[in-house]
Amino acid sequence: MQIVGLIVIGLVIGVIARLLLPGRQRIGVALTILLGIGGALIGGVVASAIGTGDIFELNFLGTIFGVIAAVLLIGAADGMGIGRGDERRPRESLDRPRR
Repeated sequence: MQIVGLIVIGLVIGVIARLLLPGRQRIGVALTILLGIGGALIGGVVASAIGTGDIFELNFLGTIFGVIAAVLLIGAADGMGIGRGDERRPRESLDRPRR
């Protein structure tokens, strides 16, 4: 059950992080969930390190740190172009000379 809970909280944290970021992020739902899970794990580790609970325990500080971590992860992924790469930048053909 902890894995299902981690996926659900990862989805929630990922969606909140995407809503907090300005502009459109061109990443899919699966990457949002993965980065949200990453943010939730980072938030759990930070909350555990400061002594407010266990890594898999849902608490307020862990959630806040998780959202902050997910915002940073999603921003970094979007900035690096990870996600839907074909929609981001159209490729120029190498056969055509530049004018």
